[in-house]
Amino acid sequence: MGGDGKVFTLAEVAEHNNAKDCWLIISDKVYDVTKFLEDHPGGDEVLLSATGKDATDDFEDVGHSTSARAMMDEFYVGDIDSATIPSKTKYTPPKQPHYNQDKTSEFIIKLLQFLVPLIILGVAVGIRFYTKSS
Repeated sequence: MGGDGKVFTLAEVAEHNNAKDCWLIISDKVYDVTKFLEDHPGGDEVLLSATGKDATDDFEDVGHSTSARAMMDEFYVGDIDSATIPSKTKYTPPKQPHYNQDKTSEFIIKLLQFLVPLIILGVAVGIRFYTKSS
């Protein structure tokens, strides 16, 4: 086919998303890989799942050989208008207040840690005193 320097939008490229017409975006370039689907070592599903988005990360993660990169030239059809590709946003979790599981303040907990043993000791002394005097 040979690229004539045509510039495509993401929407235009995303229309080519089936086994009879499959285009990919890799490193801001558009490739028509329809003829290569059957020959792709990873299977056609891998290529079909990368349609409709920027597949650069998917391509680089696999670690393609230099011969695979050289083969890409024959499938090149044009460039992508980078303004049509949504920018990647970093996930930031929503701000939430500190979760206090038992919903009691730390002061009450410290107070109970001091008073409960004293009460138990007092009850034990009282029972001992009551049973000794009877």
